[in-house]
Amino acid sequence: MEVEKILESLISFPTVTPNECGIYQWIMDFVGDGFVWERLDCGEVKNLFGYRDFAPRKKNKKFHLCFAGHIDVVPAGEGWESDPFVPVIKDGYIFGRGAQDMKGGIASFLGAIQEFEGEECDLIVSILLTSDEEGKALDGTKFVLEELRKRDFLPNFALVAEPTSHLKVADTIKIGRRGSINGVIEIEGVQGHVAYPQKCVNPVELVGERLGKIAGIDLDGGDDFFEPSKIVVTDIRGGIETCNVTPSRLKIMFNVRNSTLSNEDTLRQYLQEVLKGLPYHLTLQVSSHPFVTQSSLFDVLSQSIEKITGYVPNASTTGGTSDARYFAAFGVEVLELGGLNDRIHAKNECTSIKDLEILKEIFLDFLSQQGGH
Repeated sequence: MEVEKILESLISFPTVTPNECGIYQWIMDFVGDGFVWERLDCGEVKNLFGYRDFAPRKKNKKFHLCFAGHIDVVPAGEGWESDPFVPVIKDGYIFGRGAQDMKGGIASFLGAIQEFEGEECDLIVSILLTSDEEGKALDGTKFVLEELRKRDFLPNFALVAEPTSHLKVADTIKIGRRGSINGVIEIEGVQGHVAYPQKCVNPVELVGERLGKIAGIDLDGGDDFFEPSKIVVTDIRGGIETCNVTPSRLKIMFNVRNSTLSNEDTLRQYLQEVLKGLPYHLTLQVSSHPFVTQSSLFDVLSQSIEKITGYVPNASTTGGTSDARYFAAFGVEVLELGGLNDRIHAKNECTSIKDLEILKEIFLDFLSQQGGH
């Protein structure tokens, strides 16, 4: 089946997190014989894991390659030119929610797996899908990997088909991701009338010039894999929205997308030094840890990309978080490769049909190289 037809089918399932809507049964039917499937649901989250052993009669250790992704999508929102869950083909593009993030990538690797002829090669190919990535992302990929570890069946390598491409398809491979630390600083004060500032304790004045040592500050200098870890202030609020009353408290919210050179402890130590002597409360919450994969399979995947497209991809760790972080946490080498990301989460989300075919050919070539692993 052509990749565009696969994607049309996937888009037609309105799988807003954490709904599955029957898409897994379609995928199992499409992939066909040879795969062993299992539903590993956790609460409301729907997970699917399936694998095929291409040399079941051989007892030697086989290389386990996993294609992973999420079938859930964000709500469509308003302003679409067509029904977001009825795929529309126009000018070489497929329109629909999830076309880029990330049903397009899934369609491409499903097409590659279906075409792969790997009989009697020492290879296990698996598919791991979740309906939880756009939500809390706690009961999806992470849960399935915990189950696989109990069975001693974790993959050796995972390829996550997140939309990683920047200007043209497959121009970027994600070799890692930055961590993410959310923070809240609350500066305590005493509310009062602006005409009597000596009777007030204004938290805005307390933090004053120290704010310049927080907002936009780099915690480290970055390295060959990561940009510097920067404190990005996202919200500042205090007071009762009037001009003649000082605030009793100032709340500063921020996020740090951190490299492996900084962490929760180094951030806390830095802020404690900056805020020393002030009446404040600091809360930090780590939502993901940074990681980088230095794998020989990066070169193999790059070779497949160059063979199909004629250009060499870049390595990157930029962007938000993804489920690739869970593979890394379980000791699985992981890379991410997918289509363009210029329309993710936007109205009229779409992807190029040509790009889908190119991506499928890259995945197929990569699979073929692993067949002789």
